[in-house]
Amino acid sequence: METFHIIVLLLDATFRVATPLVLAALAGMFSERSGVVDIGLEGKMLGAAFAAAAVAALSGSAWVGLGAGIITSIALSMLHAYACVTHKGNQVVSGMAINIVVAGLAPTLGYAWFRMGGQTPPLSGDARFRSLTLPFAETMRDVPIVGYIYAELISGHNIIVYMAAAAVPICAWILYKTRFGLRVRAVGENPHAVDTAGITVDLLRYKALAVTGLLCGIAGSYLSTAHGAGFIRDMTAGKGYLALAALIFGKWRPVPTLFACLLFAFTDAVQARLQGVELPVVGVIPVQFIQALPYILTVLLLAGFVGKANPPKAIGEPYIKER
Repeated sequence: METFHIIVLLLDATFRVATPLVLAALAGMFSERSGVVDIGLEGKMLGAAFAAAAVAALSGSAWVGLGAGIITSIALSMLHAYACVTHKGNQVVSGMAINIVVAGLAPTLGYAWFRMGGQTPPLSGDARFRSLTLPFAETMRDVPIVGYIYAELISGHNIIVYMAAAAVPICAWILYKTRFGLRVRAVGENPHAVDTAGITVDLLRYKALAVTGLLCGIAGSYLSTAHGAGFIRDMTAGKGYLALAALIFGKWRPVPTLFACLLFAFTDAVQARLQGVELPVVGVIPVQFIQALPYILTVLLLAGFVGKANPPKAIGEPYIKER
């Protein structure tokens, strides 16, 4: 029974860690399906994390902070669109520029506003998204297996974790069952055909990037107002790049991307529990190696599977309208 409890707790941690990865990967899916490479997921998440924590600290409301995080992320996404869609700039360079600028600007503003070494004040009370207890969770806790799974694994998460779970089927429905999703997929494959049909390619890509900004804003806000209790320097810690790797591993499709994010998050949850644990034969594994496990897994998976993934045909190519 103790092994069962450990597994449930690992899965519980996996869901929490996977939340920003899932949201960011879905965000990148809309951008890249429309033909725009978005390596700036990291910067959008970091900018949203800072804005959400700063505004939540000042207003005392996590929801107001979430709104600020979303607005910040959408603004960064529109900046990326302006550089790459309107002015046909290099999409990778634009994304990296956003990452670098936000990584320096966020702690600088944090120091100027709060004088706490680039951090925001610790969040508490209504300034954070607190865990929700689902109906009958405590009553069912003592029920063997099923009750414990419901009380510990399904219940007890904050609202953004449930939003991330709901986002997967919603995004899949939008992408495959709506006119907007059909056009996004079409413009990523053949923008000339979309333009011939009388649809403005640039406007459609702007809309796709706006959705990217929305989802990245929620992901970043989660890090600082739900999973954490404030903003710290570089708190995204490469999660934007991991989300991009999960998107590629999932072949730009929602459900496979979800499983890739869960796999990366499970590895992260395992490494947190392995730190300082003495294992048979090998002894205590160095902390640095354990912390590198999610990234080692990413490299191995991409090395083995990225060649088999077929990206949208027009991805990374600025569309220049024929005269």
